[in-house]
Amino acid sequence: MQDKYLYAGLIRLHVLHHAAKESIYGLAMMEELGRHGYKISPGTLYPVLHGLEEKGYLASSETRLGSTARRVYRATPAGRRALVAAKQKVRELFGELFEDDKPPESHKSNRRRP
Repeated sequence: MQDKYLYAGLIRLHVLHHAAKESIYGLAMMEELGRHGYKISPGTLYPVLHGLEEKGYLASSETRLGSTARRVYRATPAGRRALVAAKQKVRELFGELFEDDKPPESHKSNRRRP
């Protein structure tokens, strides 16, 4: 994926969005992001998860599935508040980004139709 630098914030928001809905873990988030065209490696995703946790947006805990341990992440109350604010910013930004892409209004033609 080119221009990865530009998408870093979108990836963080995507992760936070899912963590606000349910518990997430690394592999599942890599697959989810992949469905949206983000080819992200564990070496990229885990620092994102850790960074969101350090900033107080996510909290993690370890769960066990048999002999396998898995770290799961959930949005904190601060993360949920930040997501609400970010949604408004994204809505405003997307409005600006796409305002020039609106199709021109159709004008009624004075031509007679056969």
